[in-house]
Amino acid sequence: MSDAKNFYITTAIDYPNSRPHIGTAFEKIGADVQARFRRMEGSRVHFLMGNDENTIKVSQRAEALGMEPKPYVDDMARQFREVWAALEISNDDFIQTSEERHFIGCQKFISKVNEAGDIYKKSYTGLYCNGCEAFKTEKEIVDGRCPNHPNAPLREVEEENYFFRLSAFRERLLAHYQANPDFIQPESRRNEIVNLVEGGLQDISISRKGFTWGIPVPFDPDQTIYVWFDALLNYITAIGYGTDEARFESIWPADVHVIGKDITRFHCALWPAMLMSASLPLPKQVFGHGFVYNKEGGKVSKSSGTAIDPAEYVKLHGAEAFRYYFMKECPFGGDGSFSEERFIEVYNSDLANNLGNLYSRTLSMCVKYFDGQLEGSASVDKTAWLAGLDLAGLIEDLRNKVGTFEYNLALQRIWQEVLGAANRYIDATAPFKLAKTDLDACKNVLINLAEAVRVSAILTKPFLPSTAETFYRAFNFEESQGWESVSYADAAQPISLELKVTAPLESGKPRPLFPKIEA
Repeated sequence: MSDAKNFYITTAIDYPNSRPHIGTAFEKIGADVQARFRRMEGSRVHFLMGNDENTIKVSQRAEALGMEPKPYVDDMARQFREVWAALEISNDDFIQTSEERHFIGCQKFISKVNEAGDIYKKSYTGLYCNGCEAFKTEKEIVDGRCPNHPNAPLREVEEENYFFRLSAFRERLLAHYQANPDFIQPESRRNEIVNLVEGGLQDISISRKGFTWGIPVPFDPDQTIYVWFDALLNYITAIGYGTDEARFESIWPADVHVIGKDITRFHCALWPAMLMSASLPLPKQVFGHGFVYNKEGGKVSKSSGTAIDPAEYVKLHGAEAFRYYFMKECPFGGDGSFSEERFIEVYNSDLANNLGNLYSRTLSMCVKYFDGQLEGSASVDKTAWLAGLDLAGLIEDLRNKVGTFEYNLALQRIWQEVLGAANRYIDATAPFKLAKTDLDACKNVLINLAEAVRVSAILTKPFLPSTAETFYRAFNFEESQGWESVSYADAAQPISLELKVTAPLESGKPRPLFPKIEA
């Protein structure tokens, strides 16, 4: 696929001061759906994730555990990778900011910005939020607290640090927003950042004095590079900036940074200004997703003490159910909520009774009535199950919705119109009754249902990769087209194939994909 288009997608890198929670998992799943979809569309995808390790929080946590920072962050990186693998996240790279490639790239970048005249040194006194690892201006403080970490009091810090001339980039940033209206998405985030920048920007501290854990400022070893000026650079150091320039130039700029709405100002104002200073291209888009709240309306986060370990849910109910819940129930560009009760309700209704039921009913009848061999299926019209649905038009709309992160709307259409059509077709034709009176008619119905299984597999592939593959391998569809190469467009083209059941069976029946949860 030498002519394939590159697609570079990143997520925010995470503080490894504790294990991942469902809020960070929400982000990673959303980015993974996009990466998988773009691969299906034929793009050469590079999907980056990682951990933000050069922070005060991390060194404090390591010290509390009686460890040196490096062994601590390496072990946390292992734990994070295990959680992401359990959730079927398909990232191509995982960067730790304590790696040499990041050190080299950071020092090259800050030197370049310094040479451009955009860095200066001064004494500074300000209110510092440990949770954000950032100084807060008066405009950002609510009732004397950081709105993102209201339980942690701000502390006054006085230091002599290096500063980045962010204020000098106001007009260039506004011009970029105007010329590139899709640079910040969704629209609500764009409006917030435009208003912020129009109101004026303050220069930002980019170093701290007296810390041994972190990356030294190359032109002043007494200072370490401050967390945001360090962390944001992972997007370029991971792909070769400072260490493999040819690779860097072949991948950069990023097509989309997927980040939480609470850090949009860093990604949409500070980050592009840094790149402008260093004369590097800007990312094409920053997508700020919403938060996950609990049923009481509180944000699910480490700092609020409401973190929920996704690994525990995966052990109980599997990764696919976890992925489906968050992509269906939580609008990716907005906010969503999570509760045990709602999770069980969605699981039983959408996965056990709908998706899983279509699979088990179709295969069970094929095996029971035809011993799994649907002879003559190559020549049968396979569109009867659609009942007037414009499948090609639906697929085009789904491509647009998935490509713009409207995952919940895409899944609603798949469940209501595709799976709904298949299950209504079973009810209308009653193949279990036809088997007693008209075997040929029964077989034609089951051939149509096999096609519905194939279409469902393709359309759910970015969201439920394992379940979708199980659907596809339920019949011998791979004899016509390999699973790895199917695209959304292929779902609209019925295949000509003599169908047979190829799914593993137990006592002549398929294993239930989603056993119902008893509340």
